[in-house]
Amino acid sequence: MTELEIKIARISQADNDIPLPRYATPGASGMDIFAAPASSMVMKPGQTVLVPTGFQIELPPGFEAQVRPRSGLAINHSIGVLNSPGTIDSDYRGEVKIILTNFGNVDFPIRRGDRIAQLVISPVIRASWVVVDSLTTTPRGSGGFGHTGK
Repeated sequence: MTELEIKIARISQADNDIPLPRYATPGASGMDIFAAPASSMVMKPGQTVLVPTGFQIELPPGFEAQVRPRSGLAINHSIGVLNSPGTIDSDYRGEVKIILTNFGNVDFPIRRGDRIAQLVISPVIRASWVVVDSLTTTPRGSGGFGHTGK
């Protein structure tokens, strides 16, 4: 397993009570991210909120951080990351914030220190376009959006 050192900074000393992102198990690919709102929040059904985390990161060039939902929040409470996966680019230096949506039908509380999402660090491959007159044909062709049936 490869390990990459990444710089992380707290937004303020007031956020020292919030754990930094961390892996819950040795085999985890995503680090738990913890909520750092100034006070508890309540998400109403259908509501989307921006949740502060109290930290910022400096990713090396060639890497991104992906913000993903936590499966337990999704299955047990219908809470998800709206723009999943959210992307944090290597040149972003602001606070990491999580866009959470309550897809359920009951209120959902968010308290300081709650685990609200996961962070996965991934390499980035940049593409360059090669303009051509036509593409190679395949048996599938342009079939999409359910073309193979149920």
